[in-house]
Amino acid sequence: MEYTQVTSPNYSYIFNFESDFIHQETLTWMSKNWTMGFYYVGVYMIFIFGGQHLMQNRTRFELRGLLSLWNTALAIFSIMGAIRTGPELIHILTNHGLYHSVCVPSFVVQDRVSGFWTWMFVLSKLPELGDTIFVVLRKQPLIFLHWYHHITVLLYSWFSYTETSASARWFIVMNYHVHAIMYSYYALRAMGYSPPRRIAMLITSLQLLQMIVGCAVNVWAQQLLNDHRECKVSYVNIKLSLAMYFSYFVLFARFFHKTYLGGVQRKKQPKTPLAEEYSVLKSKQE
Repeated sequence: MEYTQVTSPNYSYIFNFESDFIHQETLTWMSKNWTMGFYYVGVYMIFIFGGQHLMQNRTRFELRGLLSLWNTALAIFSIMGAIRTGPELIHILTNHGLYHSVCVPSFVVQDRVSGFWTWMFVLSKLPELGDTIFVVLRKQPLIFLHWYHHITVLLYSWFSYTETSASARWFIVMNYHVHAIMYSYYALRAMGYSPPRRIAMLITSLQLLQMIVGCAVNVWAQQLLNDHRECKVSYVNIKLSLAMYFSYFVLFARFFHKTYLGGVQRKKQPKTPLAEEYSVLKSKQE
């Protein structure tokens, strides 16, 4: 697929590590190594369930200081990612249209700023497995959605990068923005602050919206391919992504209804919002 040169956002400043980014090098590396993700997932599963077994008769660790630093670091990373990738999507939608935003991967092939932060996004899914360490060591409930999300996002992101999937532009920008708010909220909670309940409700609502938009992007990309339009997204990628987003949507919708629309039962919920339990990346902050 030939890519017509497109204009990039007028970044006020470009860091050296961004200007030095070369997509072809990272693509080659990931194409050779993306299946390593399955080994990391195997170690991850052994750790979380083995760790839970070892912690059964042990006193929980508090780790509040480390948890504050962890959440703050992820919040800063997500904010930077949102700031550096968001303008590219807006620029493409404004100057080149919706079709380009879904079907042309110029965000990583031609734009070095957005390309670098796309690479950082994909790699970050490995260290983010560390979220579960706090769940295990603090002896908190480890719900299905927590580890299911970590595993599927890691494997899908690494596989998707090898295909230079154009629709990933939407997924990455949305994820960065939601995580910027989410991890900032978690950092405040870990520091002992008590943000209002409506912030937790906003986070869950944004997560639901993210799933809806993700499904819509995949459905439209498939329609374009069915109409024999040129689009840099494979059928396999669409099926995997759609399955993930739809499963997340069902789980989050069920949670949202139970937590915020459950009437009298809502009063019985613990002070800490369950949105943190069902968050795709974190455990509760109690």
